Amino acid sequence: MKDAVDSLPASETEGFANRKLIRPALNRTENGHSPHNGSAQGAGERRPERSGHDRSNGGGKKTTPPEQTNAENFYYQKQMQSKTPMVIVLRDGEQIHGVIEWYDKSCIKLIRNGGANLLIYKPAIKYMFKEGENSGR
Repeated sequence: MKDAVDSLPASETEGFANRKLIRPALNRTENGHSPHNGSAQGAGERRPERSGHDRSNGGGKKTTPPEQTNAENFYYQKQMQSKTPMVIVLRDGEQIHGVIEWYDKSCIKLIRNGGANLLIYKPAIKYMFKEGENSGR
């Protein structure tokens, strides 16, 4: 780095050495502007206002929604803990009765009374409901 600075003319090295690092303040309110009461900044500091044409969609960046909401995981956990009797309807129309023992991202394990336990691939499931409820379909 020193060799690069030595090879520059004297006028450019002076400007290079006097550069100031500017860091934006990350504290913002809901409307995208920083508060001006001095709580987040020094009393003498003031940030320049941003013009309206800088932002798209009328106000600050919107965060993308999460890829997974964990609603499916919550549902399976609840049914497993309460050992709720479930009816699993497969894509071909077959109904399987049992209790969910465990699950992962691609399949569920069903414990059946009077039958073998099954490992069911999730894409093969059309829908499921609690055994006491009417399917309504």
